[in-house]
Amino acid sequence: MTTPPNIDTPAEREAITQAMTQYFAISTKHLHDVPSRTEPAVLVSEVERLNAAVRASVRDGMSPFWQPADHSRVQAQNEDPSNKAHSAKDGRVSLRPEPAGTPLTLAQAARQLQSGEVSAETLTAHAIERATECQPELNAFIEIWADKAMAQARALDLERDRGHVRGLLHGIPLAHKDCFEIEGHAATIGSKARPAVPAHRDARAIHLLNEAGSVTVGTLNMNEMVAGPTGQNPIFGDCCNALEPSRIAGGSSSGSGAAVAAGAVFASLGSDTGGSIRLPASVHGLYGLKPTYGRISRDGCFPRAFSLDCVGPLTRTAEDCAIVLRAVAGHDDDDPSSMNAVVPDYPALLDVAAEKSRVAVLGLSQADQCDPEIASVFREFIARAERLFGVVGEVAFAQLSACYAMGDVISKVEAATLHSQWMRTNPQAYSQAVYSRTEPGLHMPAARYLEATMVRAQVLSEFLSGPMSDADILLCPTIPIPVPLRADADMEKKGSVFNVVAALTRLTRPFSYLGVPVLTMPIGLDKYGMPVGVQVIGRPLSEARLLSFAHQMSLA
Repeated sequence: MTTPPNIDTPAEREAITQAMTQYFAISTKHLHDVPSRTEPAVLVSEVERLNAAVRASVRDGMSPFWQPADHSRVQAQNEDPSNKAHSAKDGRVSLRPEPAGTPLTLAQAARQLQSGEVSAETLTAHAIERATECQPELNAFIEIWADKAMAQARALDLERDRGHVRGLLHGIPLAHKDCFEIEGHAATIGSKARPAVPAHRDARAIHLLNEAGSVTVGTLNMNEMVAGPTGQNPIFGDCCNALEPSRIAGGSSSGSGAAVAAGAVFASLGSDTGGSIRLPASVHGLYGLKPTYGRISRDGCFPRAFSLDCVGPLTRTAEDCAIVLRAVAGHDDDDPSSMNAVVPDYPALLDVAAEKSRVAVLGLSQADQCDPEIASVFREFIARAERLFGVVGEVAFAQLSACYAMGDVISKVEAATLHSQWMRTNPQAYSQAVYSRTEPGLHMPAARYLEATMVRAQVLSEFLSGPMSDADILLCPTIPIPVPLRADADMEKKGSVFNVVAALTRLTRPFSYLGVPVLTMPIGLDKYGMPVGVQVIGRPLSEARLLSFAHQMSLA
């Protein structure tokens, strides 16, 4: 193959930098006749950083022309959760007191509905009351649909009275990130750039939840344009952490995390490109699932990077997560990337799917700059896991940093491609932070993007045959630092804030690049009383095993 040009010597690097600087300074209309809003030096630095990341990975032996292994071998390694069931008492780990009167879990609320203890109307009325009560402090919602939700709940109660029960989600109040199409609603994607055109149908995942009988209470706040890990939104206002409003809510599915943690809804759908489900779930002490790439249809979900994006649930427990996943997983003809694979009965497998699982631990030396206190909580969790499962010890994954870099390249190029027309016709609609993070992707050479894309199969193979070769589950911290203060993570600022923002996704983005399923679960508290999360990582299509592991660990 043709080797990428080496411009790593100081003289060559300086020459390239000067040339790029002159280009960006002179061509003030380089973006389709629209002046750049990003300083030339920033563009130069970011484009060269992305270029260098790809060059370094290719030099390390990742050939862009490597052919993927037989995928049937990968699927054959997935677990067969047909072991004998064993009993487990019902329970959960609670990090914070629940709001008075709110059922602890979706599953418990479903049982109360089934027994007639409560009605969908009662649950929905409480959800609306709680959402309205929390909104001034948390800003978790973009819209609260009180009348529509109450009418929907009454209709579902009438169905139940007539003997028609759709399933465990029948009558359960939910709300979702405002990046999903909902019939008659114009999703904002947390921005004012998108034309306010109401959708003519529901996104596939929303449709499936409606068919399952859930009640949609409203739409939830998010980072602008599905971009950012903090919950910051200069258009609709920042979303605040439901446990401590002075700290970040995580992002970009910030409202999903805050609304579920506050007890306003029992679950929420979010989207995840590099951590956008796992981060808000982690900072709120929730369970958040980024499924196998293609496990859930993305039809009708606004994208950030189409080859990385996943749809998934944020919930209070692993059991709740299993219930929602069972409803939305599956193939969809309208999403060519969706997988045509059997959907297991995830709730029924919670007590059995993780039996005899071998657990590996990503060495903390690779969890670069992991805060000592986070590492301590993580080690305590590993000690607990050793009492229930076979922990095979620490493993290393040499390509962890490369996976982060490659994922970053893909995310920026695909996002820039998606946004190029809006950036050309309506650049003022973007905040400076989002514009500056997106624009560098327009200047990446096509070869770099293709290299980052084409080595994914090889790196996944190395991951499965390396760290996962003797393990069914890999554990590593979700976020390597304590939950930051909002003031320390303001993306409109420059300087050290970028280090904070980068740290948030340091351990989540690599696994988005690999496309494997990852479940974050709460494992303790830091010195500020904020949740610490762990990523439970598996092979493709091993969601049942991950949920079972998390469920059993929460009961231990």
